[in-house]
Amino acid sequence: MTDWPILSTVTFLPLAGALLVLLVNDESENGLRNIRSITLLTTVFTFVVSLFVWIGFDNSQSGFQMVEKAEWLDSGISYQMGVDGISMLFVILTTFLMPLCILASWEAVQKRVKAYMIAFLLLETLMIGVFCALDLVLFYVFFEAGLIPMFIIIGVWGGKRRVYASFKFFLYTLLGSVLMLLAIMAMYWNAGTTDIPTLLAHDFPASMQTWLWLAFFASFAVKMPMWPVHTWLPDAHVEAPTAGSVILAGILLKMGGYGFLRFSLPMFPLASDMFQPFVFTLSVIAIVYTSLVALMQEDMKKLIAYSSVAHMGYVTMGIFAMNTEGIDGAIFQMLSHGLVSSALFLCVGVIYDRMHTREIDAYGGLVNNMPKYAVVFLIFTMANVGLPGTSGFVGEFLTLLGVFRVNTWVALFAATGVILSAGYALWLYRRVVFGALTKDSLKGLLDLSTREKVVIYPLVVLTIFYGVYPAPVLDVTAESVKALVENVNASINAAQTAAVN
Repeated sequence: MTDWPILSTVTFLPLAGALLVLLVNDESENGLRNIRSITLLTTVFTFVVSLFVWIGFDNSQSGFQMVEKAEWLDSGISYQMGVDGISMLFVILTTFLMPLCILASWEAVQKRVKAYMIAFLLLETLMIGVFCALDLVLFYVFFEAGLIPMFIIIGVWGGKRRVYASFKFFLYTLLGSVLMLLAIMAMYWNAGTTDIPTLLAHDFPASMQTWLWLAFFASFAVKMPMWPVHTWLPDAHVEAPTAGSVILAGILLKMGGYGFLRFSLPMFPLASDMFQPFVFTLSVIAIVYTSLVALMQEDMKKLIAYSSVAHMGYVTMGIFAMNTEGIDGAIFQMLSHGLVSSALFLCVGVIYDRMHTREIDAYGGLVNNMPKYAVVFLIFTMANVGLPGTSGFVGEFLTLLGVFRVNTWVALFAATGVILSAGYALWLYRRVVFGALTKDSLKGLLDLSTREKVVIYPLVVLTIFYGVYPAPVLDVTAESVKALVENVNASINAAQTAAVN
């Protein structure tokens, strides 16, 4: 484990698969089958290798592990990879969801299959790279390059307004990232390196921290997305193919939260403390406002997209509570949301593949001829609401607990989101699943196929398992979160003591 560059292997395996797919002739039915099979096997093998990373990970250490480093330039920029308790589980989540996305696209995508599979494999490499990179420049390359495959996936294989949605997604996220690039340059000039472990120990001047924090915030807030820069997300979700929505909700949104935990809090602790009320305000508005907007939606994917914005509000609140409960809850909420929201989009994809509409009014009474689907959809709806016994409850409870220790009023207003989420989620479920089966177009629908069960059932198991037994996740993050909280509080206390003196 120590000699083999396992993180580079996990990161670039999908890229090797993409090159192999590129060589396959896609002009025959047999060729298309080979392309799908190679892509699926590549993603499954990548997931298996990533499990060895988890097995070799030492939960008792707070620092970076399995570090790989190769100097690029004498200027201090290097190729450096590593994982800690904060990034470890996001790598696993990425490699776990990718095979499910390929299976979900098996029959749904019939045009330009070769390009579609290559785009997904490239996207997997870039997403894993974001969570493993230990050099700022390397992180930025992975972070920004991930926009390109997703832009293509939405723009080529999306719905009727796909071009509008893809350009909106690209421009929003790119604009914020330009400011982050300027901040990275300023950090290099100040610290003389782009090495992330070195920068974590570097003491940036208080006045500089403010501007750096704002520059990074501009990028991560759009990526999350936080209110009011969230408007690209519903359009992107509605127009994206099912697998695109799964990756967008499951992984890409988490990059913003990961960025706050990796950069904003540990590198700019004084600015994070100063802007804490600002982040709390935006988070509460996001939770309440987007939950109310979700109640008004007639499109299933748009409703789930707005619910994602509300759930990300809990994440940003928990992160900037800057205590152990809040950050543990935020990480758990991101992982849980990655499973639950992905599953909800897959559930929508199941009936969309049969009916080719996402309008809520087009459905009703599906429990009569799709009972297995009704049960699965119910489990994920309850997890989205935060029902005890599902993974959604653990994250929300810990986040609210962490925020309550800092500001009881913020916790009180945020808790209303739990009630509102029950409103829009159960309203959606009742209209789609319950009632009499009166529409003729629905009477011939078949229940979950074997392929759909293979895609959805693992998510059911994990949602319930981590809801009942969250220890495997919390044990991995414990030491890294503890060290992060201690370092942030030490910096804030030292600054306050110096100000008093």
